[in-house]
Amino acid sequence: MNNLLKMYFRCGFMCEGFKVFEEMPQRNVVSWSLITSSLSKNGEFEFCLESFLEMMRDGLMPTEFAFGSVMKACADVEAYGFGSGVHCLSWKIGMEQNVFVGGSTLSMYARLGDITSAELVFEWMEKVDVGCWNAMIGGYTHCGLGLEALSAVSLLNSEGIKMDNFTIVSAVKACSLIQDLDSGKELHGFILRRGLISTAAMNALMDMYLISDRKNSVLKIFNSMQTRDIISWNTVFGGSSNEKEIVDLFGKFVIEGMKPNHITFSVLFRQCGVLLDSRLGFQFFSLAVHLGCLDETRVLSSIISMFSQFGLMEMVHSVFDSLVFKPVSAWNQFILAYKTACKFENPWMCRQLHCASMKAGFGSHKYVSCSLIKCYILIGSLESSFEIFNQLEIVDMATYGAVISTLVHQNYMYEAIMFLNFLMESGKKPDEFTFGSILNGCSSRAAYHQTKAIHSLVEKMGFGFHVHVASAIIDAYAKCGDIGSAQGAFEQSCQSNDVIVYNSMMMAYAHHGLACEAIQTFEKMRIAKVQPSQASFVSVISACRHMGLVEQGRSLFQTMKSDYNMTPSRDNYGCLVDMLSRNGFLYDARYIIESMPFSPWPAILRSLLSGCRIYGNVELGQWTAEKLLSLAPQNDATHVLLSKVYSEGNSWEDAANIRKEMTDRGVLKDPGYSRVEI
Repeated sequence: MNNLLKMYFRCGFMCEGFKVFEEMPQRNVVSWSLITSSLSKNGEFEFCLESFLEMMRDGLMPTEFAFGSVMKACADVEAYGFGSGVHCLSWKIGMEQNVFVGGSTLSMYARLGDITSAELVFEWMEKVDVGCWNAMIGGYTHCGLGLEALSAVSLLNSEGIKMDNFTIVSAVKACSLIQDLDSGKELHGFILRRGLISTAAMNALMDMYLISDRKNSVLKIFNSMQTRDIISWNTVFGGSSNEKEIVDLFGKFVIEGMKPNHITFSVLFRQCGVLLDSRLGFQFFSLAVHLGCLDETRVLSSIISMFSQFGLMEMVHSVFDSLVFKPVSAWNQFILAYKTACKFENPWMCRQLHCASMKAGFGSHKYVSCSLIKCYILIGSLESSFEIFNQLEIVDMATYGAVISTLVHQNYMYEAIMFLNFLMESGKKPDEFTFGSILNGCSSRAAYHQTKAIHSLVEKMGFGFHVHVASAIIDAYAKCGDIGSAQGAFEQSCQSNDVIVYNSMMMAYAHHGLACEAIQTFEKMRIAKVQPSQASFVSVISACRHMGLVEQGRSLFQTMKSDYNMTPSRDNYGCLVDMLSRNGFLYDARYIIESMPFSPWPAILRSLLSGCRIYGNVELGQWTAEKLLSLAPQNDATHVLLSKVYSEGNSWEDAANIRKEMTDRGVLKDPGYSRVEI
């Protein structure tokens, strides 16, 4: 009967298998192990735990496979107490040294966030195989401990244990966590040399390169894969940078017979929101409705986020109200939608959302509270935001980081530094993202003394070599006018050979008008065999723009396509058009705008309009202004620029008419202001 049971379960005939199990006159430990394992594999975790208890009531001691199944179920339903009890049982019956039981136990603890208990289980085991190592390494990555995971991989190698596919995938994920691209590239080479190529390994590598903004590497791996699964496609969709790329990829996706799942739609909606492509977003929305994929909370949350980025708050409300059960993720996105769309005209709107979330039982939830704190900061109600913060029972690094980042973004630097002090006084250590946020605030305010103080703290805590922190330090010093200190920070951190650091230094030179130094840094990066990113070309072309090196800038733009097979981004095109416009190549700039694979956006048209003002080209200025006003009719800068174009061309009557039109439409010119640190 057990063999019949095993056959049904292996062939996927679950109902028939359960029927056989119910009709068995006598069940032994093998029967119970089969049923427990089957329930766990099919996601029936609560029934798995119940069947385990039934087996114990029958007086049968579980096998190692039953222990493994129930530990997995405990992790999936977050039953920490039940899992600890099962762990004690394994000790009681002498199975704690079994490698399968030990691996399952430490994996359960790690997945539930108790990495200390997982380490104790691992250290207590007298014999460990690659499965136990994989469970420990996977546990570290699950808990976000990338460095510890890579250290475990090194120990595994030093003990002569051969890595398998799971080890490779976990190691690559660890590199993604800490954004250690150099180690990731070494693993990539190791995979190719040892022939450990698998779909899972390639997916992990694509994800790592995507996080490091190496989109060309993502496409290269994707195109080389012989077998692609839905994860491969979802990853490459996440790296799409324009509408044409998304449409082309989705066409191939359909041709290969793939069907989008809820993660596919979540990624596509996110990309449409980032690109502000409402036309494509609505097309995917219609497809999701047609395929019946709107019953997933994750999809609905991404739709709410997308519509908020389009500014379509009625659609946001419609989607949110359609949810019968509103989980915490939906509340979080709904609150963030208002924050994104800046619809908090007064504090009462924010308070209404606050009250509604409390009424729904999510008022004390960490993520909802964090979103509310951000919204209160956005409307300037710091007292309310601090009140919510003080009511949080547990404040982790993510919460501190989010609050500090939002305060910096809203120019509350004093309060941001105050929260940094609170963080350190609580015994926590600021991470690289917190330091990056603070330094970005210092750079935006050109706060030189604060920059030096934070830099000293960064060095003291050992974050000076982290690429994002080093990049922020370079940027802050450059914007404070101290290019020498920026160079010093660059020389200290460029040994990591990371493109982000090089980009920051090139942009610093560009802001200071040091085009030759920026180009030299670009060449230095190429000699070091550091792969440039799209941002690299923005930085170096910006330097050419400031110094009038038009031909060199054009050549660099062409290099993107010819030497690196890169598709220029919106920023690349914007930089090229600005360079041409500033230096009088106005019709060349117009040609670029008309021929690029993007619809023109306000900033790129303003660059051309500004060039028309400088060089007195009234005809082209009118053409540009018409396009610009169709996109942003209430923008004061467009009206003022067009008025100046007419003035430069001595068309005083037209200039006066533009000023009158501004008055008639109620378009007001925002006064400019500046500040300086004393």
